[in-house]
Amino acid sequence: MPSSGRLSHAIAAITLLGGAGGLFWMGATAAAIHIERETMAQMQQVLQQGGHDWARVRTDGLQVQLSGTAPSEVERFRLISQAGMAFQPDRILDLTTDIPADAQTPPDFQLELLRNGEGISLIGLVPAQTDRPALLRQLRSETAAPGITDLLEAADYPVPEGWNAAIATGLKAVQLAPRSKVSVTPGHVRVAALADSAQDKARLERELRHNLPAGLELETEISSPRPVIAPFALHFAIDDSGARMDSCSAGTETGRDRIIEAAIRAGIADAPSCNLGLGAPTPDWSHGVVPAIEAVAELGRGAVSISDADITLTVPAEIGQERLDQVTAALTQALPPVFSLHIQKVQPDQGDPTAAEFTATSTSDGIVTLQGGMSDQRMLEAVDSFAQSRFTAIDADLRSDAAVPAGWTVQIITGLEALNLLDSGTVTVSPANLRLTGVSGDAGAVDLIADALAQRLGAGKPYELAIRYDRQLDQTLGLPDGEECVARMNIAMTESEIGFEPNRSTIAGDPGQTLSQLAAIMTDCAEFQIEAGGHTDSQGSAGFNADLSRARAQTLVTAMQEAGIDTSHMTSHGYGESQPIADNATPEGREANRRIEFRLLSPIPVRAHALPAPVIRKGVTGGPQPDPQPDLQPDPSASPDLSPAWQAAPDTGLVPDAPFGPVLPQPLITPGAQAAADTAMLLHMIDDNIPRPSPRPQESDMAADGADSP
Repeated sequence: MPSSGRLSHAIAAITLLGGAGGLFWMGATAAAIHIERETMAQMQQVLQQGGHDWARVRTDGLQVQLSGTAPSEVERFRLISQAGMAFQPDRILDLTTDIPADAQTPPDFQLELLRNGEGISLIGLVPAQTDRPALLRQLRSETAAPGITDLLEAADYPVPEGWNAAIATGLKAVQLAPRSKVSVTPGHVRVAALADSAQDKARLERELRHNLPAGLELETEISSPRPVIAPFALHFAIDDSGARMDSCSAGTETGRDRIIEAAIRAGIADAPSCNLGLGAPTPDWSHGVVPAIEAVAELGRGAVSISDADITLTVPAEIGQERLDQVTAALTQALPPVFSLHIQKVQPDQGDPTAAEFTATSTSDGIVTLQGGMSDQRMLEAVDSFAQSRFTAIDADLRSDAAVPAGWTVQIITGLEALNLLDSGTVTVSPANLRLTGVSGDAGAVDLIADALAQRLGAGKPYELAIRYDRQLDQTLGLPDGEECVARMNIAMTESEIGFEPNRSTIAGDPGQTLSQLAAIMTDCAEFQIEAGGHTDSQGSAGFNADLSRARAQTLVTAMQEAGIDTSHMTSHGYGESQPIADNATPEGREANRRIEFRLLSPIPVRAHALPAPVIRKGVTGGPQPDPQPDLQPDPSASPDLSPAWQAAPDTGLVPDAPFGPVLPQPLITPGAQAAADTAMLLHMIDDNIPRPSPRPQESDMAADGADSP
């Protein structure tokens, strides 16, 4: 072959090999670029998920180069650890640095302890020097919490000032409060907790502040069950001095806010107070109060008094009838069905409806609030003394007012006597009317009071009664009161005691028999506020025993609820080893101390449903009128004869068989002699020889026990 041919073949071969090598080089380059891109994307995802915005990444083939200044050694270590989980460690080149320890800003350390029936959770950031295992051991040994969950993170920084004292106080708080959120920061502890009762709230506050370390700030927000209010009452008026709200009750925060907002819209400058409590006659209480306040505001003058679901709208004479009809029609339409409305219009010669008005409101426990004007200081003191002789406690806001009409004191005393026949209620005395509303356990209370008013007030006196019957208070039905309910429940526990597994709150054995007995008892007792109190022996730590007793009491309440028993007004409390009833040194004594006892929190039942509509009686007292004696001028210095001789003297005008005591003659007198006449009548009415109404049930019990009566 000629040399030129061989050369051509050689050149062709070389060209072919060169092309193959170029293709191989290009493929390798493309693969390397693809790997670097994938590595970069994966590493950037690691930085984003870990929050490492301070770090930078560079890829060189299979190598991952990390650089940047970390805010702390902890953050730098976290980055390297996370990168090592995403790539092989030998591919990572660490070029990062961190800020020197003396130049770093310590983080905000905070520990939150959350406790409920399921256990205790620890959440937050603590210094690395904090002994976390010791915290967990203390919580396990001092509480009977079902579980302890550690969700803490640590940072290697010096322990800040006040941290250890705050930790110790926070642990104490979470041990004392089984339903709590405790927030701990250096030098500050905030405790938000739920207490079982007002007494438990006071105890918790006291124990938290006992031996509080110096310099530590403690903030508490402890809630407890609301008191029972009976009756639910409100009085709102607009007169020459402006708008005012003398009393207010509400069942919920939302309802309270609606009532206060309505009062402010009606003209009250500053937000008035309004008591929160249980026992609202209807869940729609505020929906009845608000339109009543708005009605007074629409009229521009007048007053509204509400006792439970009975509303009295007192209107001045200058309000036209057409306008009054429009306002009352709108009010009637806006009221929930349970409310009853009474309109009382003052006649032109009766003056301002809010000036001459007396109101008394009594609660189920015998506490009465008095508001209004009296003819003079002597009458004021006499009415106050009379009220103290009939009721347990008095909250009087009485004033002297010479402008009150004739016979004013007699009407007030009559109203107080009628009020005392009810379990709770309100009596309003005005020149135009005597109105009594309230609750009674006597189905015939309306007839009894109407007859008594006719005898006491004499003829020609308008009155209105609106009395609701409450079977819970009816003595003829033989229903148990709160103390009887608790006594029966405790007997059931001792006869068929529910046991628990050792050192646990789990019920041992079959509790069916005991639950059946409790269910039968609670049929008539579910409306009372009752506490299930757990008790233990002295074995184990005090903190553990308190928790264990609380958990066992709650387990019983839960078991009652699951058995279909209404426990809506029951609470549980753990007393631990603090209230032994036997010697803990013997097995028998320890067994007796391990118990659950029921305790009555309030003797006033909480009505779960609205009472039936009131029995309403309107009328004017009848009967013979006494002979007019316009010129009678009693001697103020003369002392009336208070001997029992009136019982044998038929011409005195006294009626000894009247439910309120004897009825007094009521001669017509001049305004100047009003104070003297009222004094004479009042002294007769409060004389110990005059028969009084039958005592309240609790007064009879006190007398039987030898206790001093009020």
